[in-house]
Amino acid sequence: MSDLEFSVADNVATLTLNRPAAKNALSAEMADGLEAALAAIEADRDVRAVIITGAGGAFCAGGDVRAMNAGAAQNTPEVRRAGMRRHHRNVRALAALDRPVIAAVDGPAFGAGFSIALLADMVIATPRARFCMAFARVGLIPDFGALYTLPRIVGMARAKEIMFSAREVGAAEARDLGIVLELAAPEALLARARAIAGAFANASPLALSLTKSALASSLGSDLATMLDIEAAGQGIAGASDYAKESFRRFAAREPARFVWPAAPDTN
Repeated sequence: MSDLEFSVADNVATLTLNRPAAKNALSAEMADGLEAALAAIEADRDVRAVIITGAGGAFCAGGDVRAMNAGAAQNTPEVRRAGMRRHHRNVRALAALDRPVIAAVDGPAFGAGFSIALLADMVIATPRARFCMAFARVGLIPDFGALYTLPRIVGMARAKEIMFSAREVGAAEARDLGIVLELAAPEALLARARAIAGAFANASPLALSLTKSALASSLGSDLATMLDIEAAGQGIAGASDYAKESFRRFAAREPARFVWPAAPDTN
C-alpha cells in the first residue's frame, strides 16, 4: 500500500494521502509519490481537474514529528534546508498547475497539511475538519508556502494571529475566513469534490489555464498590467474552438457545456 495513492477517472485526477494510522503525516515516500503524480498530471492534458484528499478521516497531520525526533541528532540546518527544498519542488508544482485543484478536507489539516490545503484553488471540508498552523507548538515556522498563501486569503493580521497562536480553526470559522469554500457532510465530501471537478471537465481548459495564471499575478500587480494580461488572454481564449462552439450554442439557445453544480443545502 502506497503512502500516496494516485488515480485518474473521467478526466479527474485524485491524490489520496494514505497513512491513516499516522493521520496522513508526510513521509519521504509520500513526497516522492506526490512529485511523480504531479509530473504525470502536468504531462496528461486529458486531466482537467485535481482532487487532493486524505484517507481514514484525516486530511494531513503535517510533518512526521516522530520521525523528526528520531533523526534529531543528524538534523542540522543544512539537512533541514535540503529537506525543505525537496518539498518545495512539490509546492511549486502544485501552485503552478494550470488546472483547478480541489482539496477535500475531513478531520485534521495541521501544519504542512493546512499549508497543502491552502495551495488548492478551493477547499471543500466537512464540519469536523480542523485547521491548525501548529508550527509554533514545536518551535518551527510555517512552511509549504503558508507564509505566502495564508495572508493572501485571510489578510495579514489574521494570518499572524493564526500562526502565532497555533490555535485550531474549526470548519465553520474557516469558511467564514474564506479558507473553506463550502461544507459537506463526511459521507458526501468526495462526491461533492468530484461533482465540482467533473464540471471542470466540461469547461474550456484554455480559459481556465489563462484565468488561473492571471490570478496568480494579480495581487502583486497593478491595474494597467492586469488589463494587458486580460486583453492578451481574451484574444487567445476568444479564438479557441471551445469559445466558438459556446457562442454558437448561446445563439442557438442550446445548453451550455459548462454548468457549475449546485451546492447541497448544509444549513
